[in-house]
Amino acid sequence: MGIITGCGGLFRDSDGRWIKGYTKKIGAGDVLHAEMWGLYLGLGMAWREHYSHLIVESDSKILIDMFSDNFKFNGNIPVLVHWIWKLLKMSWNVQLNHTWHEGNKSADWLANLSISTDHFNFLVMESPPSEVQRILFDDLYGACMPRNVRLAF
Repeated sequence: MGIITGCGGLFRDSDGRWIKGYTKKIGAGDVLHAEMWGLYLGLGMAWREHYSHLIVESDSKILIDMFSDNFKFNGNIPVLVHWIWKLLKMSWNVQLNHTWHEGNKSADWLANLSISTDHFNFLVMESPPSEVQRILFDDLYGACMPRNVRLAF
């Protein structure tokens, strides 16, 4: 059946400052399913907020690749993918970019927060939780994030 999953995301201005955030517990599923829900809910929120230019960053390379022109699905395409495609084709400018896990700490923190809630509501946050404020501060001021890389010889 899968693990209990959730999603979260945030909107930042061109200087990297918080605008809004969101979380939602999804329920049983896998990580890719949660990533798709996060993208779908974030795009929907951005459209309702009338954001005309959007740069979406995700640490899920598979998710980003799913919406490239060259991706080939095997079998039936999930309904959620169709919903995302519909949002992406609206009259706005949306760019999808892959980022490393270290560059996505705020969204990951919000996704983990959603799992700890006792409800399945879509929660919009006007101001960041204090833990996210620290992550954003580090990001804004260029704090180094160590990355372990395994070398094979």
